[in-house]
Amino acid sequence: MSKATLAVIAAATAPAAATTTPPPPSIAGNTKVPTAIPAPPLAAKATAGPVNPAGILQYGFPGPIADELSTLPLHGAYDRRTRNPAWVAEHITPQSLALNNADRKHSTFAEDTSIPALFRAKLADYFRSGYDRGHQVPAADAKWSQGAMDDTFYLSNMCPQVGEGFNRDYWAHFEDFCRKLASRYPSVRVVTGPLYLPHRDPDGKWRVNYEVIGNPPNVAVPTHFYKVIYAEDGANSPTSKVALGAFVLPNARIPNEKSLSDFEVPLEAVERASGLEFAAKLDPSRRRRLCQEIKCEIVVREFNNAKKRS
Repeated sequence: MSKATLAVIAAATAPAAATTTPPPPSIAGNTKVPTAIPAPPLAAKATAGPVNPAGILQYGFPGPIADELSTLPLHGAYDRRTRNPAWVAEHITPQSLALNNADRKHSTFAEDTSIPALFRAKLADYFRSGYDRGHQVPAADAKWSQGAMDDTFYLSNMCPQVGEGFNRDYWAHFEDFCRKLASRYPSVRVVTGPLYLPHRDPDGKWRVNYEVIGNPPNVAVPTHFYKVIYAEDGANSPTSKVALGAFVLPNARIPNEKSLSDFEVPLEAVERASGLEFAAKLDPSRRRRLCQEIKCEIVVREFNNAKKRS
């Protein structure tokens, strides 16, 4: 990755920025509890003055609200402004990959009815948009259960992705790279999500600019995607080691010849760009750099793109 691109990522911040299908049986009736940012702790003290600004809370907390995503194969948070997940985490093990109890031909894309309709990504939003419904947690990582695989097909686990050259190609090879890590590490955790990074315009100023799809336009098209990988040595102790890898890829065609290591960035760069923290409680003494322990390269495989096509 060029120094200029790395600088953009490091300087970026997340920007402020709808036919209903019944949920698959595996999580029907599952209630996801929205997580609201709590009111400032000083709000109560403000009532001591002549005004009570916090009185607005009697009508409800305005937000922002992140809807919790919690299904069999993933855990994460949904961003109502962009109609995309903010992040989704998955867990890959040799045992989970060894099971083959699901087939994606039995899964269907579905709207997530646990998200309020006003803020929900809709199937119609993607229709003739030119973008794939790009899984953030891949269906291929949830073959251990048909119910788990079905759960990956909610639109709350999707973002608009460029199809040929990315979602059906380089991104798929990257997902395969993550699965292959389980042949060396007994436990692999991956957090995936979208980014909306600035670019420099001819006038020299930096701006965030991204497409929005749907009618009305609701779903933001990310400019980039990140993956944060935790390759755990399996000791499960306070001193066990974790190999960390952070990657940022553009939502665009990428030649298969491109080295994955070119997209490696410092973890702090993804945190700054996303507004999220990924290892606040992981002591630096336990950290290792993934790309120093293994070769960070994709292996080009022929995928059935007809299955991945939106």
